Amino acid sequence: MTVTAPVTRKRSALTKGQLPSYAPWVVLAVALVLGAAILALVGFNVFGWGVVSALLFTVGLVAWSGMVEGARKAKDKLATCLVVGAFLVALLPLVSVIWTVLVNGIPGIITPGFLGTSMNGVTGTFDNKSVEEGTRVLGGVYHALIGTVQITLLATVISVPVGLLTAIYLVEYGEDRPLARAITFFVDVMTGIPSIVAGLFAAAFFFAVVGPGTKTGAVAAVALSVLMIPVVVRSSEEMLKIVPNELREASYALGVRKWRTILKVVIPTAISGIASGVTLAIARVIGETAPILVTAGFATTINNNVFGGWMASLPTFIYTQILNPTSPSNPAPSDQRAWGAALVLIILVMLLNLAARLIARIFAPKAGR
Repeated sequence: MTVTAPVTRKRSALTKGQLPSYAPWVVLAVALVLGAAILALVGFNVFGWGVVSALLFTVGLVAWSGMVEGARKAKDKLATCLVVGAFLVALLPLVSVIWTVLVNGIPGIITPGFLGTSMNGVTGTFDNKSVEEGTRVLGGVYHALIGTVQITLLATVISVPVGLLTAIYLVEYGEDRPLARAITFFVDVMTGIPSIVAGLFAAAFFFAVVGPGTKTGAVAAVALSVLMIPVVVRSSEEMLKIVPNELREASYALGVRKWRTILKVVIPTAISGIASGVTLAIARVIGETAPILVTAGFATTINNNVFGGWMASLPTFIYTQILNPTSPSNPAPSDQRAWGAALVLIILVMLLNLAARLIARIFAPKAGR
């Protein structure tokens, strides 16, 4: 009778042992402890602790993986650590800005009357009294909030028709014509134009047409529209390009004219992307400071007439409160108002971004339709 010896298979390099699931946490704990010990010798600080611990974690995890899993898995662990590290480095400034504005802005935004009053009648005497006697800080951002909404709405009314019609021409009628190429070139140039240049252009235009010293919300809206139009053109153009040609051809086959095909088929199909692009364009310009200072000036009272008189906005309110405190000897109340306005501005931008996502979801073409 023949006895067959069991076959001993050699473990493949591709199927070596694996690190336990808790390995990254163990390495992280050791890296944090060692990082704190090293920083304690040279002067501890949180930023240095994070950097040293991250380096120790990467070296430790890759070395352990190389000994247990082999060089192939170790290289994979190294790439993962580098990608995650790059993501955290990119995320750190954003988190830092939001945290700083939250911490400093909440005391201002929760002050009674901050969102419902203007700076009309608020003088340095009130700020001195607030600091010396501990009373609440007077004055608010209502006038700046109203000005921001009015200027941005007028800029949107100017920008959306111009930008959308330009995008329609480039996609539906341009066909690589010289005029289309020229428009594309100037749109690309306008995309990178500094905001102060847009403000100077609007100011110079109205100074020449209306007269010197013309500063109104309408002039500011024109300046912001110069910044918005290229964003609207580009976003609308990309959305119109992805509309399937089969939809256009089916409409033409039914004898529908081109303008009606664009109005009834192309635009409704691309409306979700167009609407979200417009919303993002609004978020892009709502925080601009330089063009507003040049074109609308600054006011401490509520101005509901966008075509007459100086007008405040949230960015210019922040700028003036920091640069020219209401009470130079006691700038703390002005700083509190500035941080509160900054928090309001960030909330507005976040709401606009959320609105863009919601609009894209609501108007997106439904499956099977």
